[in-house]
Order: sequence, then C-alpha cells, then structure tokens
Amino acid sequence: MPALSAYPVSGLNGTVRVPGDKSVSHRSLMLAALAVGVTRIEGLLEGEDVLATAAAMRALGADVNRLDDGSWTVSGRGVGGLVEPSSVIDMGNAGTGVRLLMGLVATHPITCTFTGDASLSRRPMERVMTPLRRFGTVFTAREGGLLPITVKGAVNPVPIRAEMTVPSAQVKSAVLLAGLNTPGETSVIEKEATRDHTENMLRHFGAEIVTEPNPGGGVLIRLSGQPELTATDIIVPADISSAAFPIVAALITPGSDVTISAVGLNPLRAGLIDTLKDMGADLVVENMRTEGGEPVGDIRVRTSRLKGIDVPASRAPSMIDEYPVLSVAAAFAGGTTRMTGLAELRVKESDRLAAMVKGLTACGVTVRSGDDWMEVDGADRAPKGGCMIDVDLDHRIAMSFLVLGNAAEKPVAIDDAAAIATSFPGFADLMNAIGADIREEQA
Repeated sequence: MPALSAYPVSGLNGTVRVPGDKSVSHRSLMLAALAVGVTRIEGLLEGEDVLATAAAMRALGADVNRLDDGSWTVSGRGVGGLVEPSSVIDMGNAGTGVRLLMGLVATHPITCTFTGDASLSRRPMERVMTPLRRFGTVFTAREGGLLPITVKGAVNPVPIRAEMTVPSAQVKSAVLLAGLNTPGETSVIEKEATRDHTENMLRHFGAEIVTEPNPGGGVLIRLSGQPELTATDIIVPADISSAAFPIVAALITPGSDVTISAVGLNPLRAGLIDTLKDMGADLVVENMRTEGGEPVGDIRVRTSRLKGIDVPASRAPSMIDEYPVLSVAAAFAGGTTRMTGLAELRVKESDRLAAMVKGLTACGVTVRSGDDWMEVDGADRAPKGGCMIDVDLDHRIAMSFLVLGNAAEKPVAIDDAAAIATSFPGFADLMNAIGADIREEQA
C-alpha cells in the first residue's frame, strides 16, 4: 500500500470544500431506502465506508444509483420493506454503517450476515446487540461480540425503552432505526446528549419523533413506530470531522489563511470549534444557513499562537473523532493541554489514544496518558518530526500525522495511506491544492 510523507511548508492558503459528512451520508442512504418514492442526495461522501452502505442497501432491496452529475438517487421500499440479501454483506471498515444497519434490519423478518475487514472485525458490537435483543432480535457472533455477525430479525418486534449506559450516537441510532418497524413507541434516554443526525433526518423524512428533557435527568427521545416516510431531497453538508484536518493544518502552519466552505455545524458535533477557540485560534464562522435540517457555515482559519488548556470531558461526545488531530494542535500550543473522557478512543478503528501517544512521542512531543486521558506538552518550537508512523489501518491517525508534517521541523511519513479513502478520498490532493507538500513514496 502507498506510503505518504508530509514535508514542512511556509503557508496554506485558499478555499476548499471537504467531502460530505460521513454520518449524514450513511443515514441518508438508509432512511431513503425506507421512504416511499425517490430521494435525491447531493454531496454524498463517496468514501469506501459510505459506498459499503450504498451496496448494503442494494442488497437489502433498494434501488440506489449514482447519476452523471455526482448526485445519487434512492428508490425506497417503505418502512418494513427490506428484503433478505442473497449473500453476506461486507461492510469493509464502516463501523457506523454496520452498527446502524444492525438496527435497521433488527425488526425486519429477515436474516442477514455482516462481515468486515481486519480492523472492523476487532471492534466491539455487543453494545449494539444488547438493546436490540429486547426487540426480539437474535444475533450469532464470534466470541466477544465480534464480526462476522448474523442477524435474525424479529418477526413480531416489541417496542423498548432503552437507557444509554455510555454516550454513543451509534447505539442510540441503532435503537431508533429498529423502532421504525416496531408498533408503538420506542424511546431512548441519554444522560449525555450525542450527535442527533438520526433524529434530524427522521424528522426530515416525516417521522414523528420528539426530544424532551427526561424527568430523571438527561434527554428523552420518543419515536412513533411504523410511520410512512416520504422521499425528500437531501444536501449533505461538508464533514466537520474531515474539515478538522485543514483547520488544524492552517492553525499550526505559519503564514496560513484557509476557508473551508459549507461545513456542517451541528451543535452536538462542533466541540472542536469551541475547543480551538478556547486555545486562542483565529477562527470565524461565516455565512451560517440551514441545509437538509442541519446548520451549515463557512469556516475561515488563520495561523494562530495556541495555548494549552484543559478540555472539558463533557465535550467528548461532540468531538470524539477529532481528538487525534486536536492532540496535534496541542503539540504546537504553549503549555500543557489535558484531555479527559477519552475511553471511547480505545475502541475506534484502532486504539486511537495509544496510537497518538506513540506517534507524538516518535515526533519528539512529550505526552502522558492513562485509561481515558492524555496530556500533551506543547513547546516554543515545532516538533522535530522525521519519523515513520504506523497508522494501523486508521484513517484519522493517518491524516493527523500528515497534518503534523506540514509544520514539523522534518517530514513526517505514514506507512499506509489506503485507509484514508474510507472517509476522505482525495485528501492529499486537496491539501496540496492549498499549499501542502504531501508526496507518495515507497514504504
């Protein structure tokens, strides 16, 4: 697989649009497949994860097509209309895709088997299966609740009231998607609010879903089952998790002034923006508007002198995917940045907490960590770099260290760039277009 090296540059400048939001893209395909009529989707992320979901929806009976202008259409089958696939569904590295699909099929009277690549096959699925079993769904999995997993959907599903034990939008969404084809009201209680793309999109398609304060604390989400969803067009905003990479690159690279256009700014996803501002980032949001039920804006960011801060643990659900690149920003900040509430990083595509500690240390940064926390000591000078990073099939680790290489003393290389295509196809080209120097080299 190709290795990439990022060489230090003097400045990044220009306006770019990063790929569509991965979370919204997955959900748009799934709910369009359950709607009556034809949904047109613009801005769909065409990374490997989302393409795996598109293929899965075809296998489950929906008519999914990419048009010549880059938009997509989905001819839905209606709620309850999914069909049994003729073969195993391979989700590649799509953790969000497979967990949401497990919920989607859990209350259809069909049997299907999901598998994935080596990375996905190490990731825990029991947290999703546990609440879904209460609908009447039966699962067969490898020891430890690992893929491949066969789902035998409930023939007569019963609604449930699920209380989230850990803040996870994927588990919450799996329960809500299962509740779609279940008579009665399915409800979810969250102690800590997580990203609400599923709720927003359910409303966009016409479902009856209410979010309100829970009398015992947190929020209560109530979904009325077996609605008729109506096809409706969707514009997928640019992914804030992808925008995080050029944002941080511009902050730490001297002489930079970069605008990232049409970024989704859902308040339950925008923790990175608040954190970077707390660190002293010269970052402004312009041209705020609403597209497809989601707030969208253009983000302008310029080179900044950052300072170390304590990042509140309460922010973790709103920026869990951004901690790897935040730790890169912290390496360039004056003083110590402390991040807590990071246990979820241990069960991503890789153990991201361990990967960032190992990689930053190799680049000459002083780092301390524990089970769910990390401290990064910034310095008056850029990290030395000059190392090769083992990214362990993790796209966010790969891109984070390429960002670091833009402003390190020496180039930073990653051993395998293939994983980047799962969420950000064309990453190196986009970064080079605004002044980065990322080169493909022999591993």
